[in-house]
Amino acid sequence: MDEAELIEVLDAVRTLIRERVVPIEARIDETDEIPDDVRRLAAGMGLYGFAIPEQYGGLGLTMHQESRLVMELGYTTPAFRSLFGTNNGIAGHVLLEGGTEEQKKTFLPRLASGDWTASFALTEDEAGSDPAGLRTRAERTAEGFIINGSKRYITNAPVADVFMVFARHGEAEKATDDISAFLVPRDAPGLSVGPRDAKMGQHGAWTAEVYLNDVVVPAEALIGGDEGLGKGYRTAMRCLAHGRIHIAALCVGLAQRLLEESVSYALQRRQSGHPIAEFQLIQGMIADSQTDLMAGKALVLAAAAEYDAGTDTRLAPSCAKYFASEMVGRVADRAVQIHGGAGYMRGVAVERFYRDARLFRIYEGTSQVQQVVIAKQTFARARV
Repeated sequence: MDEAELIEVLDAVRTLIRERVVPIEARIDETDEIPDDVRRLAAGMGLYGFAIPEQYGGLGLTMHQESRLVMELGYTTPAFRSLFGTNNGIAGHVLLEGGTEEQKKTFLPRLASGDWTASFALTEDEAGSDPAGLRTRAERTAEGFIINGSKRYITNAPVADVFMVFARHGEAEKATDDISAFLVPRDAPGLSVGPRDAKMGQHGAWTAEVYLNDVVVPAEALIGGDEGLGKGYRTAMRCLAHGRIHIAALCVGLAQRLLEESVSYALQRRQSGHPIAEFQLIQGMIADSQTDLMAGKALVLAAAAEYDAGTDTRLAPSCAKYFASEMVGRVADRAVQIHGGAGYMRGVAVERFYRDARLFRIYEGTSQVQQVVIAKQTFARARV
């Protein structure tokens, strides 16, 4: 997509968000649900497949282009982006990174159109960042595999049509060589989904547990075919590198909204006969948030450019995700502080975003995991 086409997409998304989504943010938070008409609008604009290549029905955005789009999406409730984020992100990229050409041709168009919603089923009670803790197992049979286990905190699980399930198959001693990914349809006998999780924030973005009890899948369900056996962990890590830049861009978009809410309130709220925007301590918080925002945006776009060039697909994504997720937390905290008592009240945008922002430091790898990745990559470069 060229720059002119991208600008048209960004303008259309910006209009959709400000005219259709922002006015119903409080309703989404209260009801924990995105209206169906908004879902249809998102699908009609191609948002379910913006990161999927054009030959598979998507818009084919580069990482740099995607980052600019996601910054627009970050302006409103994160639940809106969550509708289609997994199709474009970690679930869709399982097929892009590890699937056979036949699997890509068969399944990616369904994700890009929004006909299917996909879930990335990796996390378990005892396994998230450490693959050695994975307990879900896939036993090979003459016809395919039998999968048993359970997954936790799986985004879009209540509405997913297909799950990218990661399981150990017991054929390798090393945990990272003992994990494969499987495409499991929702209607597979033995697959069930628990009730929606009750979360602190990001209402409208549904997560739930997924249970697999003697779920039988054919050999064709193995992502990557026979060559994909034991390569699930590596595929997941490549997906997460893309996802980390994506989430970092989302944090930048939310920081922009939080700053705008803070500036608007500071100009309107009067204390001792003056707008609080005239008080230097308020100005200091605004200055810190503006600086954080600009630094985060520059880092994300730089990381995206390196990702597109193939020059850095490990260090930069982790740096971007680590900084941006911590940054938006600081901006959200200052926004509540600038609003004073009003910022602690339900129904005020910054209170809602304060709760929403907290999750960004946890998923796609916690801040502590990013620190480990960043340090290891930094040491590795020094040893070369």
